[in-house]
Amino acid sequence: MANIFRKFKESSIEVKASIAYMFCSVIQRSLSFITMPLFTRLLTTTQYGQYTIYSSWVSIFSIFLTLNLAYGTFSPAMMKFKDDREGYIASVQGICTVLSAVFLAIYLPFRNTFNVLLEMPTFLVVAMVLEIIFTCSFSCWCGKKRFEYKYISVIVITLLIAFASPLVAFVLVQCFEEKGYARIIGYALVASIVGVVFYVLNFVKGKNFFNKEYWKYALTFNIPLIIYYLSQVVFNQSDRLMINYLCGTDKAGIYGVAYNLAMILSFIISSISSAYMPWLYNKIKQKEHKANQKVSLYIAILMAVLISFIIWLAPEIILIMAGEAYMEAIWIVPPVAASLLLLLYTDFSTNIEFYYKKRVGLIIASVFAAVLNIVLNAIFIPKFGFIAAGYTTLLSYIVFAVSNYLVILRYVRKGRELYGIYNIKLLLLVFLVFMIVNACAMLLYDFMIARICIMAATAIVLFAFRKKIIKYFKQLLSKEERKEEEQKEEQKEEVEQPKNE
Repeated sequence: MANIFRKFKESSIEVKASIAYMFCSVIQRSLSFITMPLFTRLLTTTQYGQYTIYSSWVSIFSIFLTLNLAYGTFSPAMMKFKDDREGYIASVQGICTVLSAVFLAIYLPFRNTFNVLLEMPTFLVVAMVLEIIFTCSFSCWCGKKRFEYKYISVIVITLLIAFASPLVAFVLVQCFEEKGYARIIGYALVASIVGVVFYVLNFVKGKNFFNKEYWKYALTFNIPLIIYYLSQVVFNQSDRLMINYLCGTDKAGIYGVAYNLAMILSFIISSISSAYMPWLYNKIKQKEHKANQKVSLYIAILMAVLISFIIWLAPEIILIMAGEAYMEAIWIVPPVAASLLLLLYTDFSTNIEFYYKKRVGLIIASVFAAVLNIVLNAIFIPKFGFIAAGYTTLLSYIVFAVSNYLVILRYVRKGRELYGIYNIKLLLLVFLVFMIVNACAMLLYDFMIARICIMAATAIVLFAFRKKIIKYFKQLLSKEERKEEEQKEEQKEEVEQPKNE
């Protein structure tokens, strides 16, 4: 242990920051995981559904009220305006404040109509707006600190929010009969109290509400991406909203629990991506594609194995984390968890798209997948119930992953140079095996002992033959590499032959 701390101290500031943020992310996810059994037992499925629906609307309205200015345009802006970062942040807050004020000016006179559409009372809608704008202020402050590698203060406050939010929510749930609303207010209250401090602080330091240059830069950069941001949110949230309208708030609550548990490993993908992307870009620049073939394959296998554990133990996880009332959720976990692996595959493609600055194709693919998800939900949820949403999500993610791959083949250097960046055949093989294995898991959901025995036997076999398995994959990679070299040689000969003639 002492050796680990010594190595951490000796590491560069970039490495220290990355490790610290990953540690913070793990704690946040762990707290969400730990507190879930508490709230699923204190709240009915309908009350839990209220929180799920509120969270979905927060994600959607954040796009309109903040334009995602704390994310999309923020990193380039911190570089461009490094001499006046506080001024830029204050201007961003100015934009968000104006947008929020405009929304409230439209909403309040017609609140009854809006409340029916949103299925929320007025005080929750106002709480949502305040939470969004103040959370944006905190996110901007965190973003600036990240650029300056001042990670300690960010982590301390982030963890404070992570601990305080469920605590306050728990107290309010105990005090009020409307427990679903009480939980919402608990989380929104903590976020708003912390956020308002940074809202004021950012204005005091930045001394700006309106700066023409900053406003123009932020809006010019982010407005074209609104469609992409919105499609992503709709893609991820529309199923819960449609379930709420078509099947009831209680079913939305069950689906929300299943979705959150299935996506519990998403932070691993985020952590991997933050370290993998710079490395990948360097390899693309150096045209060292073989190294990435191996790394991307190993990442895919690792995620496939971890996700499989979630799927195979879904009945036990749901029972422990949520209770008997949520057991229908076991049939939603497999397709949604499988979507997580497809999300990783999609990231493989989008990394390339961002490297070559080909975002039009990404936007088209995203919008297409979002629209498809809504259409499929509208068709199948009324016919087969809310469980169908899990499978429409999976199908939409398949289309999204394939669409993005086709985009990089079409728009990025016409695909010729990119064939070697990823080993598509082996990645598809991993996904195919993953789907077959986990389809078997669903057939055994009523037989706990059989599932556990199979998992234990598989783990023992994989460990015992790990060297042979690794050797086998290396041979496959080498075989594919030889094929690629032969194809290159053939292409070279085809080009040179007419010249000789």
